[in-house]
Amino acid sequence: NVIQGASGGSENNKDKDSDKSSKKKRLSITSIGGRFNIYLLLFFLLIVISVIISAVGFLKSRDAPVKQDTISTEPLSQEALDKLKSSDVRVGDPKQILNIQSNAIFDGKVLIRDGLEVAGQLKIGGQLTLPGITVSGTSAFDQVTINNLQIAGNTTIQGQLTVLKGLSVSGPASFAGTLSAVQFTIDNLQVNRDIQLNRHIDAGGGTPGISPGSALGGGGTTSVSGTDTAGTVNINAGGGAGNGCFATINFTQKFNGVPHVVVTPVGQSGGSVNYYINRTSTNFSICAVGGVSGSFAFDYIAID
Repeated sequence: NVIQGASGGSENNKDKDSDKSSKKKRLSITSIGGRFNIYLLLFFLLIVISVIISAVGFLKSRDAPVKQDTISTEPLSQEALDKLKSSDVRVGDPKQILNIQSNAIFDGKVLIRDGLEVAGQLKIGGQLTLPGITVSGTSAFDQVTINNLQIAGNTTIQGQLTVLKGLSVSGPASFAGTLSAVQFTIDNLQVNRDIQLNRHIDAGGGTPGISPGSALGGGGTTSVSGTDTAGTVNINAGGGAGNGCFATINFTQKFNGVPHVVVTPVGQSGGSVNYYINRTSTNFSICAVGGVSGSFAFDYIAID
């Protein structure tokens, strides 16, 4: 019994020791959890304080007035003004700004070594000489005199264009309105529509030559007046005039092809002649069938 009691007592002591150790473990875990909760609370508190400080700083910076850059100025003394009267004087340094509140008049030349910026209007009373000018925006000029003008792009002239000297156009020209001119000199004219002439047609050019034919007879004479386009041939038949051609008109300018020649007798004497013509690109001849006599004339028109 004593042995059983001793063993029973030892077992009770072991149970007590195990309970104490489990209690210590629970206390240590509880203390660690408490410390962790305190640190987590402090961390969140720091985050909240940082957010509040940032918000306050942002609001203050937004409400604070914006600082504007100020330019430090220095008034010109009388001594500096007196120095400006000499031939070559430098006032200030490149970092300073010369601010003139009143009007300024320069009797001599003004040389600007760097760029010129004009905030207001620029008025020039005399001539303006520029080696080169570049205008990026719209410009308005009242009167401009240009010795040599070269325009690379399209040009629109809203008002009247007056050319005092010759106008040379190397490419095609298109006119939507009426074209008025005192005189036209054209090497080659091509008209795609009808031509309306309110006055007479005056065919210019040199007077063609004339050669007497074999049918003119002895002592006969011929003459021509007019141009290659239109004229009059006068014939005085000589003795023994017979069949054949009695006048050949030689054009001053050769036609591109054989022209259309219209011959009309003038007066009764010309109407009695039984005539015909021969034509080439360089001349045409007036001929007759049967004998001719006396004087008569023919008008002609030659068109290519």
